[in-house]
Amino acid sequence: MNDNIKVPFTEKKFLVTIIFVTSLFMFWGIAITMADVLNKHFQHTMSLSKTQSAFVQFAVFGAYAVMGIPAGLFMKRFGYQKGVLLGLSLFALGAFLFVPAANISSFAFFAIALFIVGCGLSTLETVAHPFVASLGDQRTSDLRINFAQTFNAVGAMIGPVIGGYFLLSNNVEGSTDLGSVKTLYTVIGAVILIVAISFSFVKVPALTDPHAVAPDSEAANIDTVPGKGLFEHKHFVWAAIAQFFNVAAQAGTWAFFINYSHEIIGLSDSKASYYMGFFFMGMMLAGRIIGTFLMRFVAANKLLAAFAIGNILMCVIVAQGFGMVSFVALLMINFFFSIMFPTIFSLGLKNLGAHTQQASSFISMGVVGGAFFPFLMGFIADQYGTAHAYYTPIVCYLIIFLFSSRFYKVKH
Repeated sequence: MNDNIKVPFTEKKFLVTIIFVTSLFMFWGIAITMADVLNKHFQHTMSLSKTQSAFVQFAVFGAYAVMGIPAGLFMKRFGYQKGVLLGLSLFALGAFLFVPAANISSFAFFAIALFIVGCGLSTLETVAHPFVASLGDQRTSDLRINFAQTFNAVGAMIGPVIGGYFLLSNNVEGSTDLGSVKTLYTVIGAVILIVAISFSFVKVPALTDPHAVAPDSEAANIDTVPGKGLFEHKHFVWAAIAQFFNVAAQAGTWAFFINYSHEIIGLSDSKASYYMGFFFMGMMLAGRIIGTFLMRFVAANKLLAAFAIGNILMCVIVAQGFGMVSFVALLMINFFFSIMFPTIFSLGLKNLGAHTQQASSFISMGVVGGAFFPFLMGFIADQYGTAHAYYTPIVCYLIIFLFSSRFYKVKH
């Protein structure tokens, strides 16, 4: 049985802090999945092809390549709390820039605004994972990260529902009105700004970073080889690679969910966005809850390998376009997605000691995979149909399987 059940989940002094930090996972879940609704909305209002609309994902996820290292350096210099405030400020700024972008009806301006939002999300992800891991014993860091990611799944459910209601439910064929986009992102910016101001007043207790100090040498996540450089830790390198392909597959799958739902089972765009929120992202929430429970009994890497195999099978079924059977398989992809991001992150940070914060930056940068893969899937969807585009993520899951079955091991 996993030793995680023998140590506390967190400590009482960290409760207020962990509530705030966990809420961040929900906020960026909302932002990421709302971008998938924007993808479809811009296809309508700006007459974009699927390949062109993939620039929405490129702008958001491309920011991770730019902001990952600076966010890590900022966090190392100023600490976790100021890192969170930086991320929230960038998030709010990007949301407010949707107003002038909508006023001049410029997709390029929207891309800039989305890029700044992405910089905020990248900063939050870089900071929040080691932050939540530090709020207790390192032996339960896997559980804390997966628990926090459960609220990311809640946010991922909320995003498409809000986006579908405001952006797709009243779509008129041929309309170029962007007023709903402007209103929606003004509200989002205001909410994020309020959260930032509130968090600035929270007194974060002194942290004993469990990645650097722990009660015993077996549990401690310390650098056991003095002088060993970050990139000499092969499990970290493979975690960064696996994260790149994980988010690549995730971004492509989410970006064209609404298109697939419309083309294969005939849902309207607005109804497809509700399905995306309640059922598609609901499966991710279920997977996070079940996966977090199973990790008490099954090694994290073994569960990750099993889920990777599950998604390979689901992609094959989805690509056949078998109507409702394939649609259910598409929903199941998100179930198997559920534990991948946090588990890869957690496995990659093991035993890195003083390198932990820098490693967090590089693993967060792996999210840039989501900037490029939607272009490939969009191109295949334009040429051969959306269903066939779902063959492409299979290679991503093969790489995740290799990491979780062989290359996750910490070598001293």
